[in-house]
Amino acid sequence: MKIFIDTANLDEIKRAASLGVIDGVTTNPSLVAKEGVEYKSRIMDICDVVDGSISAECISLELDQLCAEARRVAAWHPNVTVKIPMSEVGLQAMAILSAEGIAINCTLIFSVNQALLAAKAGATYVSPFIGRINDGGADGMQLIRECAEIFSTYPEIKTEILSASIRNPRDVTEVALAGSHIATLPPSVLFQMINHPLTDLGIKAFLKDSESYSPV
Repeated sequence: MKIFIDTANLDEIKRAASLGVIDGVTTNPSLVAKEGVEYKSRIMDICDVVDGSISAECISLELDQLCAEARRVAAWHPNVTVKIPMSEVGLQAMAILSAEGIAINCTLIFSVNQALLAAKAGATYVSPFIGRINDGGADGMQLIRECAEIFSTYPEIKTEILSASIRNPRDVTEVALAGSHIATLPPSVLFQMINHPLTDLGIKAFLKDSESYSPV
């Protein structure tokens, strides 16, 4: 399973990229606004750090404007993937843009039917928001499992499942077991995945035992 980092903070992205495990980045206008920088400039900075899919959100609501915005954003860098929210207009735009070879991340997916329609419209990725689904009392992991089963049943579907709204390290394990192709993680979750109390105890024991070694 591929791992993306969900942030617009350049220091966090550089730290994550240094681990050698990051395959892409997802952003949105809210994340960039927190950084107090210009949107295009920050996307370009991210493209310089991570050689992988960089999702950048499009916010237009009318079809012509959405397609124009997506083309403009996609032209920023070959690695840019345009994020388009699930909607009737979004589906229309995805069908047009995918035919032009533009990579699309269909975001705000909350049902299998939405994911299937986005895949049919040519989305490169569909992004189910599992944390928000769980908040509403439904089972986000069941959505991932059902999407994975349907997508694998029909080989003509090339769309990848990009699990979003990840809240903790266990979510990462669960979406991987459920068949998600990608998980996009907040930096805090990524770095929590590295640590384990037994690992820390083991290192302390090794260091203590090494004190008895003779100098080389």
